[in-house]
Amino acid sequence: MKKVVIDESFLSQLEQLGTLLKNNVAGMFGGNRRSKNLGSSCEFADYRDYMPGDDVTKIDWNAYARFDKLYQKLYFDERQMHTRIYIDVSRSMAHGSDDKAVAAIRLAAAFAYLSVCEMDKVSIYAIRGSALEDIVVGMVGKDSYLNCINRLNDLEFDSDSKISEAIVPSPVGRGDGYSIIISDFLTDENYEAAIDRLAEQKRDILCVQILAREELNPQIRGKMHLFDSENQAKFFRKRIDNDVVRAYKDALKYVTDRIRLYCESRGGQYILAPTYVELPELFFDKFMDMGVVK
Repeated sequence: MKKVVIDESFLSQLEQLGTLLKNNVAGMFGGNRRSKNLGSSCEFADYRDYMPGDDVTKIDWNAYARFDKLYQKLYFDERQMHTRIYIDVSRSMAHGSDDKAVAAIRLAAAFAYLSVCEMDKVSIYAIRGSALEDIVVGMVGKDSYLNCINRLNDLEFDSDSKISEAIVPSPVGRGDGYSIIISDFLTDENYEAAIDRLAEQKRDILCVQILAREELNPQIRGKMHLFDSENQAKFFRKRIDNDVVRAYKDALKYVTDRIRLYCESRGGQYILAPTYVELPELFFDKFMDMGVVK
């Protein structure tokens, strides 16, 4: 990555964002500080029927007095959460006058910062081809963040991206935090298997689709010779008129609806993040509206 995206000015902006979020909302990612597993913390989660051999100290005797039936109290197992962030570094992410690559890096840095502010562990990976490239692994605390996060400046967006082939065989953790995939999702490659894998592991899933201004609202008209940014052997030569643009927008809506519906069907969340929308607007408007940040 030639541009220095993570600098003192950007870090100051993140600190202000973190302060505003802390003062105005209760927690990050909906206050997701608890494991989905049940354990021995002091925070009550639910009841189940008592079974012989269960810990008798966890029987709710008040419930027994009311219902004449033994119920076992269940508690959340409070553990350190682990936010895992996956950045698509394909060539198509370097496309666009607004620079999707810069937007991806800034979003990854912002999510990582908010996570370490909650004392969560953070790992950031680049999806390069069919493999994951470690950028930062197991980062905890602000000091570690400041020492490590500038590694994102070195990212090169120059490969293809096979999201499922990269994520599915990797260690993803189980039920201990967010998995965030940052991509344009403009690919013929499979991404559904990655979402399925994360859902099976009871991860909280967030797919962030980054699109440039000209991808959302193309202004080109006339005779054009367009190349696939990830495969120069593929090209499109046609006269671009209003009918073609309408067909393109219909196809784009199909793509965005498809990833959104697939995420939601697996219990995950999806957001479209245009490159021209600033971080504060994304977090205070879009993410809060979705319930990612509450």
